[in-house]
Amino acid sequence: MHLEFKRAKESELKVALSILKDAAINLQSRNINQWKYWLDPTEKNIKWVKEGFLKKEFYFIINSSNIIGMFRLMDEDLLYWGKEKAKAKYIHSLVIKVAYSGNNYGEKVINILVDNAIKEGIHLLRLDCNASNKALCKYYEKQGFIKIREKQLPDALMALYEKSLG
Repeated sequence: MHLEFKRAKESELKVALSILKDAAINLQSRNINQWKYWLDPTEKNIKWVKEGFLKKEFYFIINSSNIIGMFRLMDEDLLYWGKEKAKAKYIHSLVIKVAYSGNNYGEKVINILVDNAIKEGIHLLRLDCNASNKALCKYYEKQGFIKIREKQLPDALMALYEKSLG
C-alpha cells in the first residue's frame, strides 16, 4: 500500500479541524482523556492550526486518493521543547482516521518521515503525547522513541519523545 503526503492548503483548514474533532470524539468514546479541546476548539487552538497552515507544516496522508489522516511536521518546537541545539524534525497531531486504523499506517508514516529526515541530513525525530495515554506512549516506544522528559502544559502533562536516526 502506497502512502503519499500532500501539503495542506489554507483552503483545507476545515478538513484538518474536522479530522482533529473526529479523532477527539473517537478518543472520548474509548475513555481516553485526550484532545478534548478539539471537540470545541478555542481561538488559541485554531490559531495553532492556522499558523501551521501558513508555515506549510500540515500534511494530509493519502492512500489511493483518499485522505486517511494528517500530521504537522515542524523544524522547531518552542512551545513543547524550547530552543534545542540539535537539528530535528518535530511531529505533531499525527492522526489516522478511524476508518483506516488497524492497518499500521501510523508506523508507515513514521518510517517515511524517518527516511525523509535522514535524506535531509537530520538525525533526530521528536514528538509528544499526553503522558496519561499509556497505550500511545508504549506505541511510540515500540517505534524506537525514547522518553526524554515530561512537560506540564495548560491542557495536560506531555511526554516528550525522541528517536535517533541511523
